[in-house]
Amino acid sequence: MIKLTVGAIALFTLIGASIVSAQNLTGPQKNAVRSAESYLRIGGFSREGLIQQLASSYGDGYEVADATVAVDSLSIDWNEQAVRSAKQYLSMMGFSCNGLIEQLSSSVGGKFTRSQATHGAEQAGAC
Repeated sequence: MIKLTVGAIALFTLIGASIVSAQNLTGPQKNAVRSAESYLRIGGFSREGLIQQLASSYGDGYEVADATVAVDSLSIDWNEQAVRSAKQYLSMMGFSCNGLIEQLSSSVGGKFTRSQATHGAEQAGAC
């Protein structure tokens, strides 16, 4: 039997799904996790965008199911990813507040939720 402290229980409660999931990942899913972590080191990604990158034949070519499990096994702050992505867009060109929100939330752009895109644009200083 494992004995957990209150702090460990709180931490497990916050990231417990990731801990349990990480232990049960298949080989391809573990590799997809490593790929996802690499992508996250170089840029801001939405959940949908990261899954698409991992599953794309132009990206890594993982099965969508494996890419999804891999991404969902990680503890990722999607709002922070939206801020990172917004800053990347702003470093390349100017955007109005609404224009950046549209770019971040577009199905052909960042693929963030509208809420995440708004947060990203605001925190990056576009609004």
